[in-house]
Amino acid sequence: MRRRYTLKRTYALMSAVGLSVVATAAGWAQSLTWLGVLPGYVGSRAFGVSADGAVVVGEAHNASLQFRAFRWTPAGGMQDLGALGGDYSAASGVSADGAVVVGYAYNASGQWRAFRWTAATGMQDLGTLGGSHSVAFGVSADGVVVGDARNASGQDRAFRWTAATGTMVDLGTLGGNQSLANGVSADGAVVVGWARNASGYARAFRWTAATGMQDLGTLGGDYSAASGVSADGAVVVGEALNANGQYRAFRWTAAGGMEDLNLTYASLLANGSVLYGARAISPDGRYIVGGGYNAATGRYEAFLLDTWRTGDTNGDGCVDDADLLAVLFAFGTPGTGYTRPEDINKDGVVDDADLLTVLFNFGGGC
Repeated sequence: MRRRYTLKRTYALMSAVGLSVVATAAGWAQSLTWLGVLPGYVGSRAFGVSADGAVVVGEAHNASLQFRAFRWTPAGGMQDLGALGGDYSAASGVSADGAVVVGYAYNASGQWRAFRWTAATGMQDLGTLGGSHSVAFGVSADGVVVGDARNASGQDRAFRWTAATGTMVDLGTLGGNQSLANGVSADGAVVVGWARNASGYARAFRWTAATGMQDLGTLGGDYSAASGVSADGAVVVGEALNANGQYRAFRWTAAGGMEDLNLTYASLLANGSVLYGARAISPDGRYIVGGGYNAATGRYEAFLLDTWRTGDTNGDGCVDDADLLAVLFAFGTPGTGYTRPEDINKDGVVDDADLLTVLFNFGGGC
């Protein structure tokens, strides 16, 4: 009865929306832009991108293999962000709005230093925790920086730096002598990475000011490490050893704990393909990327995993009225499924095909 009622309502809404809006998608097109190099340099690599894709950061190198951090925009091209007195710098991350760039550079003494760059301040040395080096790996949407720094005892520690305090905060360990932060949530409140426990084993962690450093466990083995976290801090991804000593990609949530993606999505893995490790997750928690073995080609490859059920546009696990309405109200609009979930088949426009996908999968997971 519910399905019949929903179908009637769908056709009525379609009449109201009208198919003529499909024409608004005509201007959308895929593109590939090569970013070039800095003047006098011979190569470059990108490591981070802003939320809208308008700012790209990374490193460029010259023939002598001297590296420079860069920030690229369509209007300004590739900009050299300088160094901290040494001959090496690299940008590893950028804030959502593209205004804050983080990375690492040699100082005049040849020591690694985490840096934070803005147009107003230039490249700023974030210091250390009393030791000889530091490296920044991640930055939140609001400019909180995380990474690894050495303390006065020569031990590496995960750190969290904020502009409000201007100092690094040691996030501690899980009882051992080492930790490192790889990722941070959009608001800077949740930090993820790995730390050694009292037995010396590396464990994935999730840190908040309220809970401190939380051990996320393993998949049955003696190792795990977290690499990425969703924008709201609720979903963590990384790699862990299972009971057989095999590396496996994992996803962690407070409700479900640590799960092996190879088991959860076994139906997508054929003929011995394996997901070894997850490296990053999209802000909404939908897409997970990493590396694994592709049995079809017989080689190690990067992977992109879409974790949402076919026809589910909001990620609640149920294909229902909400998904139908979402497609209808977005009908005719451009954008791929990576930025517009209503474009279920990722063909660049929300259209009849996407609506039919919802209808054919209606009720799935509910």
